[in-house]
Amino acid sequence: QVHLVESGGGLVQAGGSLRLSCAASGRTFSSYAMGWFRQAPGKEREFVATISWSGGSTYYADSVKGRFTISRDNAKNMVSLQMNGLKPEDTAVYYCAADPSGRYSVWDYWGQGTQVTVSS
Repeated sequence: QVHLVESGGGLVQAGGSLRLSCAASGRTFSSYAMGWFRQAPGKEREFVATISWSGGSTYYADSVKGRFTISRDNAKNMVSLQMNGLKPEDTAVYYCAADPSGRYSVWDYWGQGTQVTVSS
């Protein structure tokens, strides 16, 4: 069982930066793949970035590649998403998720989400 809590959202102007954090509880955190997803008003939830259990492999949606960076600290049970060059279209609720299978397809655990609003 893993409990996830996101933080770091807020209001920022276009071109600005935010750093989201996801604190995880549970002794098996370090063995899980982790991901960030987002959901904008009126749209379906979409993939943003994932990271392997070791942190050695990362994947990004084309829309954020080169602007966002996902990282993890297994010693602190923490996953982060550094977001630079923010655009109004990045406005959404951002969710942290954990995949025990490590296959980036079984997202069994979700946080409550944190709001990111980018003004133009």
